[in-house]
Amino acid sequence: MPRRSVLFTPGDQPEKLRSAPGSGADVVVFDLEDGVAPAEKDRARSVVNEVLHDIDPDCEVCVRVNPTGIAADDDLGAVLAGDPRLDSVMLPKVSDADDVETLRRLLDEHDADVPVLALVESAAGVLHAEAIAAADAVDALLFGAEDYAADVGATRTAKGTEVIYARQRVVAAASAAGVDAIDTLNTDFEDTDGLRRDTERGMEMGYDGKMVIHPRQVTVVNDAFTPSEDRIAWAERVLAARDEADTEGRGVFTVDGEMIDAPLVAQAERIVECAEESAEK
Repeated sequence: MPRRSVLFTPGDQPEKLRSAPGSGADVVVFDLEDGVAPAEKDRARSVVNEVLHDIDPDCEVCVRVNPTGIAADDDLGAVLAGDPRLDSVMLPKVSDADDVETLRRLLDEHDADVPVLALVESAAGVLHAEAIAAADAVDALLFGAEDYAADVGATRTAKGTEVIYARQRVVAAASAAGVDAIDTLNTDFEDTDGLRRDTERGMEMGYDGKMVIHPRQVTVVNDAFTPSEDRIAWAERVLAARDEADTEGRGVFTVDGEMIDAPLVAQAERIVECAEESAEK
């Protein structure tokens, strides 16, 4: 299943939790961390557990726990009570692979065999991105630009030049490990044009999807990460020509006047795979 759009919903708001799967997001994240005030954590855990027992949507259902430690253990104990539907767990503020290993042990203790989505949002996390992405439990690496900028003392700008290095390092680490790369969110959910531009930049960098904080952002992000008909047609021509070239023993061939070699074949395969996954939604 694709992870084009990853929608966060506060864990203490049951109506929004129940409606989130209807947004069209590929992943809905029931948030127990930043989206919930400290005084509301216990209630949010109970609310999330109740909703998880009541829904069975056609999307990935994830819970963002608090950073590893007592709070994360409390989150898992409450949320997993009664064996509800849960597809993945998101770990925020991951600094190194040890954080992931700690969460994996907690998941084992709670008999939860689900993958971890690791959210990198600090200088330490970015520098250890390769090891984090390669951890056995990790199925996706996410980049949080807002917390990262605060951590290094950078000033956030519309162009985002202050986070380019970190943004590229995270996507490279995810690609090297063969896990999904999920781009940072756009906090201005009313700026549709800005969201579209930022999403396209992330897609061009190699990201597979993007975090979103409002349902109205989902369609823009899904559309950007769904290959166009022209791109799909190009990819299918490339793969057809590849098959013919293999039969004839040729290593390099042309499509539409363009010389095609292994990197472009890999790109075509990825486009077709993404199109097929998107069509299944």
